[in-house]
Amino acid sequence: MGKYQEAYDESIKNPSKFWGEAAKDIRWIKEPTKVLDDSNKPFYRWFTDGEINTCYNALDYHVENGRADQTAIIYDSPVTDTIKKYSYRELLDETSRFAGVLKSLGVAKGDRVIIYMPMIPQAAIAMLACARIGAIHSVVFGGFASNELAIRVDDAKPRIIISASCGIEGKKVIEYKPLLDKAIELSRYKPEKCIIYQRKQASSPLTAGRDLDWDEMMKKAGPAGCEKLKATDPLYILYTSGTTGIPKGVVRDNGGHAVALKWSMKNVYDVSPGDVYWAASDVGWVVGHSYIVYAPLLYGCTTIMYEGKPVGTPDPGAFWRVISQHNVKVLFTAPTAFRAIKKEDPNGEFFKKYDLSSFKALFLAGERLDPDTYEWASRLLKKPVIDHWWQTETGWAIAANCIGIENLPVKAGSPTKCVPGYQVEILDSEGRQLPNETEGIVAIRLPLPPGTLPTLYQNDDKFKESYTDPFPGYYFTGDGGYYDRDGYIYIMGRVDDVINVAGHRLSTGAMEEVIAKHPDVAECAVVGAADDFKGQLPLGFVVLKAGVKRSGDEIIKELVQMIRDQIGAVAAFKQALIVERLPKTRSGKILRAIMRKIADGAEYKAPSTIDDPAILTEIEGHLKTIGYAKKQ
Repeated sequence: MGKYQEAYDESIKNPSKFWGEAAKDIRWIKEPTKVLDDSNKPFYRWFTDGEINTCYNALDYHVENGRADQTAIIYDSPVTDTIKKYSYRELLDETSRFAGVLKSLGVAKGDRVIIYMPMIPQAAIAMLACARIGAIHSVVFGGFASNELAIRVDDAKPRIIISASCGIEGKKVIEYKPLLDKAIELSRYKPEKCIIYQRKQASSPLTAGRDLDWDEMMKKAGPAGCEKLKATDPLYILYTSGTTGIPKGVVRDNGGHAVALKWSMKNVYDVSPGDVYWAASDVGWVVGHSYIVYAPLLYGCTTIMYEGKPVGTPDPGAFWRVISQHNVKVLFTAPTAFRAIKKEDPNGEFFKKYDLSSFKALFLAGERLDPDTYEWASRLLKKPVIDHWWQTETGWAIAANCIGIENLPVKAGSPTKCVPGYQVEILDSEGRQLPNETEGIVAIRLPLPPGTLPTLYQNDDKFKESYTDPFPGYYFTGDGGYYDRDGYIYIMGRVDDVINVAGHRLSTGAMEEVIAKHPDVAECAVVGAADDFKGQLPLGFVVLKAGVKRSGDEIIKELVQMIRDQIGAVAAFKQALIVERLPKTRSGKILRAIMRKIADGAEYKAPSTIDDPAILTEIEGHLKTIGYAKKQ
């Protein structure tokens, strides 16, 4: 039996022993005596009587134990032509002073703070400062539109919102303050104060009585110490798309999160303290929380905050330049990034310009890694290319090639095997386990390991409805997939209406809600159609109200703009079809899964409950006119 199988078996047979050992790597204020509390199923809790401070483990501990002068963060921003490094000592100083700013404004343990910022070090400082004083942060991706931010403000009810004057997308400056002001205007709940970090690319006028200048507040602030927190106290809330269009507030605790993430750095990614680790993502997404900010700092690595794109800032060699210049050992990004590089530089001419001798492995996640991209990256890098699968809810990998335990053979299209702690099973619609080589619903037997969501923010009922009620005793992933004969897992895509656009999980339900507001639209459906570049792209089907005489092209342009304004450019909604009717069951349910299969050119079978099978032929004809519905 190999080392991986030994570790995996131990984690499933004796999770308390396995994670109790892992917990010894954390510096506890009060060491836990109970590892797993299963007294209130399905609400499992880890390290319930332990006390901890995540910021202490990420910063103070390293300063006290010989890493004070080691670089903690490298801020690399080709869009502003800036490289700035923060040592652990400098990062601790900035963080403790900003924690002092928050405390001076009355922010205390359990209060919520929303962070709406670009990829700048101040975003990480704000997160860590919240962790330091026990405030619960909720980071909202800077590309989201005002109404999406407003929804999160109303749910989290933050005392403070922290933002910046602008973000930069390629060569375009995006002013954040107007978006923030509009969100506060739209939200029923109003924050007490906003703290604005002014960037030289755009300055924001401050709203008197509400807005405060980051730099001015920092000049006056004294450092704040670390609060004592329960392991089960929330560290953060991160909103993820729900099937109704209302985002779900995924909660992450302090204790289990620190244990799991610190364990993963060695065992999944095979890095060591002092190594340079780069997750090319954004702090607005779960990857940014877990692997730009918390995991690398908990483990004593150097982490990179990159404000740029894989191509165009300035060229397709951008990633190779960062790896070479900063001696990156492991890169973690989305397959979309590599598809962009492949499209611009298929022969790897830019790759040849750089020395990548420090580089050991590429990890990809956020969407399925297609075999073509895997093969191209493998040929180019001649280093391990590792697909791994996880979700916002889990906070870290469910399946991966855990190269720090044992480097297993890789199979294109598979994220390899389950990470220790995750017992993944393939079920049919009745909850019966399916044999290998049979596709079904991917579910994880409870309890989930540490670091995963214990519940949704102030919504235990929604947690149960979304994740544990569909198959009692399991966590419902919402994905379909199968095991092959060798026990390798394959994840084939969503079984609900959340789609994956370039690694960003977005709700088609939310897009339908926007489209339905158009005065000419009678009804609509949005599905995620397969896309070689972004994984999936939203595709709209719109039925107009009777008597509408306007041009369909004009209406579609308006719908595209509405989605951009109300959800954001990140939705990548660019195509819609005007159709006479939508395929439905006799009970009125729109057959979105069938429409998606038709768009993808996949085989499908009309359900017996369909009200008129001829509509599917009509839909296929419409799709062919815009280049979809080609047989796979």
